[in-house]
Amino acid sequence: MSESVASPTPATAELPDFAAIERAVQRIAAHVARTPTLRSRSIDALASASLVFKCENFQRAGAFKFRGACNAVWSLAEEIAARGVVTHSSGNHGAALALAARTRGIPARVVVPEGAVKSKLAAIEAYGATLHFCAATIAAREAAAAQLQAETGAELVHPYTDPRVIAGQGTAALELLREAGDLDALVTPVGGGGLIGGSAIAAKALNPNIEIYGAEPAGADDAYESLRRGQRVTDIVPNTVCDGLRGTIGEINLALLRRYGVRVLTVDDARTTAAQRLVFERMKIVIEPSSAIALAAVLGHPEIFRGRRVGIIFSGGNVDLDKLSWQ
Repeated sequence: MSESVASPTPATAELPDFAAIERAVQRIAAHVARTPTLRSRSIDALASASLVFKCENFQRAGAFKFRGACNAVWSLAEEIAARGVVTHSSGNHGAALALAARTRGIPARVVVPEGAVKSKLAAIEAYGATLHFCAATIAAREAAAAQLQAETGAELVHPYTDPRVIAGQGTAALELLREAGDLDALVTPVGGGGLIGGSAIAAKALNPNIEIYGAEPAGADDAYESLRRGQRVTDIVPNTVCDGLRGTIGEINLALLRRYGVRVLTVDDARTTAAQRLVFERMKIVIEPSSAIALAAVLGHPEIFRGRRVGIIFSGGNVDLDKLSWQ
């Protein structure tokens, strides 16, 4: 596993702030679940640390993504909302936006890549969205979403670069820190960067001394490489079991990593799979690989986390049970 550390960045006007997260809390309170925080003594012993898990696998639609999608949908003016929303997603954000749109009674269209997890596609349809398939590349997804937006006039709600989405995602970390108290470190998965960006804003506002870590697949390490090289890297072809972390780090999201000094730890799939199985066995809860990677990063870096109080966000639990990664 490798590590990359974010360098400082100048203030960026478009970045969401803590006030935006506090507004999101009020806006989405009637729609989202306040998910539990759980502990495991046996996993603490393995990590030689005190771990607090924020279980967004129990969130509506099965992932933290509902927070950001809900905040974006309920931020829209009536005349804009009436035209509906559109996005591209490998699964969790699409399902979240479909459900958020249903809570407001507006249409949702979701561009999905060929080969996406079938259970996630089924969830998107079950929540009432229309699916539009495209090639399994970020470029194809963005092009198809842009075309749908142009044809329908729908509002684009990007999975991770939308400031409204980032603010909504930050509410999970806000809940965690207010419930768990002072933590030495916070670890979340990092793909496109919506969760880690919102979490960093919230955590640093409540505790300026907390350290923020992003856990990223070694086979999709664009955030790590972007920080290491000092420029956004977009040409990495993802190869990981973490289907929710295959998105390329967004420009606004990378700026947040730099602003808040986020450190990125890369994790190979074998360690992630082992951590997922460990949670199934010890905690008796279902999480997907894109969640397990955060625990895998902690277990793989005892020199960083030993003896510390660490918050970990389990980002989702949408697993294809016919294709568990250790079978």
